Amino acid sequence: MLSTMQDVPLTVTRILNHGMTIHGRSQVTTWTGESEPQRRSFAEVGERAGRLANALRDELGVVGDQRVATLMWNNAEHVEAYLAIPSMGAVLHTLNLRLPVEQLIWIVNHAADRVVIANGSLLPLLAPILPHLPTIEHVIVSGPGDRSLLDGVAPNVRVHEYETLIADRPSTYDWPELDERTAAALCYTSGTTGDPKGVVYSHRSIYLHSMQVNMAESMGLTDRDTTLVVVPQFHVNAWGLPHSTFMTGVNMLMPDRFLQPAPLAEMIEREKPTHAAAVPTIWQGLLAEVTANPRDLSSMVTVTIGGAACPPALMEAYDKLGVRLCQAWGMTETSPLGTMANPPAGLTADEEWPYRITQGRFPAGVEARLMGPAGETLAWDGESAGELEVRGAWIAGAYYGGAGGEDFKPDDKFSEDGWLKTGDVGVISTDGFLTLTDRAKDVIKSGGEWISSVELENALMAHPDVAEAAVVAVPDDKWGERPLATVVLKEGATAGYEELKSFLDGKIAKWQLPERWAMIPAVPKTSVGKFDKKVIRKQYAAGELDVTRL
Repeated sequence: MLSTMQDVPLTVTRILNHGMTIHGRSQVTTWTGESEPQRRSFAEVGERAGRLANALRDELGVVGDQRVATLMWNNAEHVEAYLAIPSMGAVLHTLNLRLPVEQLIWIVNHAADRVVIANGSLLPLLAPILPHLPTIEHVIVSGPGDRSLLDGVAPNVRVHEYETLIADRPSTYDWPELDERTAAALCYTSGTTGDPKGVVYSHRSIYLHSMQVNMAESMGLTDRDTTLVVVPQFHVNAWGLPHSTFMTGVNMLMPDRFLQPAPLAEMIEREKPTHAAAVPTIWQGLLAEVTANPRDLSSMVTVTIGGAACPPALMEAYDKLGVRLCQAWGMTETSPLGTMANPPAGLTADEEWPYRITQGRFPAGVEARLMGPAGETLAWDGESAGELEVRGAWIAGAYYGGAGGEDFKPDDKFSEDGWLKTGDVGVISTDGFLTLTDRAKDVIKSGGEWISSVELENALMAHPDVAEAAVVAVPDDKWGERPLATVVLKEGATAGYEELKSFLDGKIAKWQLPERWAMIPAVPKTSVGKFDKKVIRKQYAAGELDVTRL
């Protein structure tokens, strides 16, 4: 027996049409650094998306599933591209502007991008690499910036002004009825090991992921909310927020290039968002700013924090400010929502805390399992630690076009029965809460036992003098590997190694306490703000760190 339900494709186009009509009065507000930000209603954004699609097709000749890249900050024009490009049947390719230049070139060429839309402020990054991008035929420039940087660098590339290009185009577009399984967007991993790897999101996966983001057990935002979207649109679709907000009418506050703590604090005080999303390093910087220069953060009810484990001390500090940080876990391959740490109902604040410091609970759309070193499936008992594998409707089952380099082996990332191997090590409680203890590549294997670098880092960052701490495994003749603790002290702080080690006593098992310590000016970061531990390991191996042994 077949169902009697209509078969309506789940596409980005439906999100676009719904948002611009049902939620037409909701707004995308872009910070300009001036007295008044730019404000556009969802209806206006939708109409401009139609104009952009007409321009791409009629003026630039974009057809089929050709790739249109964006090199842009978080702003209204980027939202327009998010909606227009997939809806016309092309593929949105967001370029991570923080990647090394050679990786940017590799990504654009691997994806065979034909058009790139760039913010003017990013032309100093685009202009030097343009001669190395043979598939690019058109550059569209939006916002302030020196256009002369593009003069003569790539004679075969036509340069267009965004506003001029869309000005006289029709605001309606004959959107095609697309197969929901076709490609909508393309995003590459940060390439921390080997070449970056392309993940292609379908219309169906984006639609279903957007629905999950909007569920009460996830972010649960409505048209009464305004979300400050700090997480970049060039990183995993800004955690799905541009699509999910357009689906439910959530107002968007976009910081553009103003990502420093002081302007972010001003945005919150002036525009009064109820929600925000970003990696922990953003919130550590903002905390230091509002501690030194108090601001009114009272509008913010919740913050979704992900990309790296959130130090419990940071959560406690924001609790005192009346802002609740909620951890989430995900990755490029999971669209990215994999878990969110909303505690079960009916608990006191003290009872909620053990749940809040986990990575969170799996939603209905994500299946998970833990795999032991011998390939055995481990129990969800909160104690058995293994590598996390996941599968679901918005989780990748392969990479685009064989990306990953000659040494990449697909079975290193995908199991024979179709599960994604995340590379994260952790435990899962009986009620489905995930606690990650480390990345498989970062866990410290000492004398046949595992030491969690994340646990050591969180304990160190609870010290009042510590701004950041990163722990890595280093070779040891006796134990195989031992932890090296690298520490960034707050300005004016004086804590020494003995004090820090004593602080850990009682919080960490004695045999896990580091013997090797080094003070560093800042923890190296990846292009998406995560601790880049491979840099620290290389610095140690090269003798570039001033290491003290206790």
